[in-house]
Amino acid sequence: MMMKMAVAAATAFVCVSADCADESRAQRVGARCWEDVRVLSDDALEGRRAGSPGHRRAAEFVVDDFRKAGLKPGANGGYLQEVRLESRQIVEAHSSLMLASASQERPLKLGDDAGFLLRGDITPSVTAPLVFVGHGLVLPQYGINDLAGLDLKGKIVVSFLAAPASVPGAAGAHFGSPAERWKIYKAAGAVGVMFIPNPHVQDLPWERAVKIRLEPFMVLKGSEDLYSGMRLWVMLNPARFPLLLEGTGHNADELLALLKDGKMLPHFDLPLRIAATVDAKVSDITSENVIGVLPGSDPKLRDEFVVLSAHLDHLGVASVGEGDRVFNGAMDNASGIAVLLQMARELHKKKAPRRSVVFAAVTAEELGLLGSRAYVADAQSRGQRIVANLNTDMFMPLYPMKQVVVFGLEESDLADDARWVAAELRIDVQTDPQPQRNRFIRSDQYSFIRAGIPALATKIGVIPDSPEAQLESKWMAERYHAVSDSADQPVDLAAVGSYEEFVKRLALRIANRPTAPSWNATSVFSRLGVH
Repeated sequence: MMMKMAVAAATAFVCVSADCADESRAQRVGARCWEDVRVLSDDALEGRRAGSPGHRRAAEFVVDDFRKAGLKPGANGGYLQEVRLESRQIVEAHSSLMLASASQERPLKLGDDAGFLLRGDITPSVTAPLVFVGHGLVLPQYGINDLAGLDLKGKIVVSFLAAPASVPGAAGAHFGSPAERWKIYKAAGAVGVMFIPNPHVQDLPWERAVKIRLEPFMVLKGSEDLYSGMRLWVMLNPARFPLLLEGTGHNADELLALLKDGKMLPHFDLPLRIAATVDAKVSDITSENVIGVLPGSDPKLRDEFVVLSAHLDHLGVASVGEGDRVFNGAMDNASGIAVLLQMARELHKKKAPRRSVVFAAVTAEELGLLGSRAYVADAQSRGQRIVANLNTDMFMPLYPMKQVVVFGLEESDLADDARWVAAELRIDVQTDPQPQRNRFIRSDQYSFIRAGIPALATKIGVIPDSPEAQLESKWMAERYHAVSDSADQPVDLAAVGSYEEFVKRLALRIANRPTAPSWNATSVFSRLGVH
């Protein structure tokens, strides 16, 4: 009896349960993934900016792994799909910005007060009046027309990048995107925009966010320019918003309070003109998507494709500054690429799913989702039928994975698949906890969504106001788009492995579905036929 009790105690201590086996597997897979993160975020790859030699080396690393995993080339006979880009970089020493009223001229300091974003048609000199449009949306289905009674012809539209609380999250994200806004403003005769970040939900403080103005912007060549006709794009520091309201009778604090509460904002002409001088260096470059395919096994379904995507690029090396200037991008998004590589290794060893699965490591996400746009356009031009996309971008393995956030949960029947897999793994499913941050349109899944393809993006979830939530907030404040996003930061390796298992099972379930995924009838993307 004593011997039996001792054996039982030893068995309990060693732990041979299924839970322990799962934990061990997750830890092992997470450690393997993080080996790839270390390679991809090493200083030698110089931050993987699209079009750079470092990005090319990262792409070749992914090609080698895809080949070893047995994936077939998926880019016109090879693994690499060339993405042609135009690079634009501000010459700030020869650029200027000024606000002028009837009584005075007020220069704005580039960096402190505002910055130029080099989208649309770069114009060396622009002078135009300003009009404030509040949220800047025209959504009659929600009773919103922020342009009503205003003349936008020849003017610069001033708008907060936000939507009122009455607009559902996905609709607000889509119609509030800069490209969708510009369609409306351009049709009304506007010549440019001045966008103000919502100060209540900024991912980065102004001092860090504005640094992007000094780095190269890029435009996808050989494709429709989403900002054609835009002569000027200015990003204004929210702290300078009161400057625009002088002489209008409106109070900045009162309008910002309405913005915070998600209430409607007024819209009115401003007694100001903007005078801008823009000088930029322009050059053509080429970057790379890496595309591999696991062919499907079902003769009737193998010509349908489920695309697993993650962006390979990051921010490169800062153009100015002292000390460490390499944006290694370990979490953003070497972690997503590492998961993509691990899934390729594992799925190749299993029975092939019914549909074909595409593994897409795309470029230039940080520059406007350009690589994924190029991939979707090319695939559709060749008649490929993409039925679903699962995107992984900065999934945040900072703590154990007890729940998963699914962006797009309300939009398509992919939600049923996500819930089924989560239940199988005994984790909870969360909808987007902060829809005002517009994450559903801020990564590569949006390129698929705009083409009418049901898509999901996922990350590890947290309970609001929990220690994990505080840890994530701290990470965003200190490491997001910062040089401290390196492979040596604290990470929960078991969470990496658990997340990889979730996405892998979800991909297999979708690839084996008897019917292709579809938008829900209530989805804005179904109802409005987004393409």
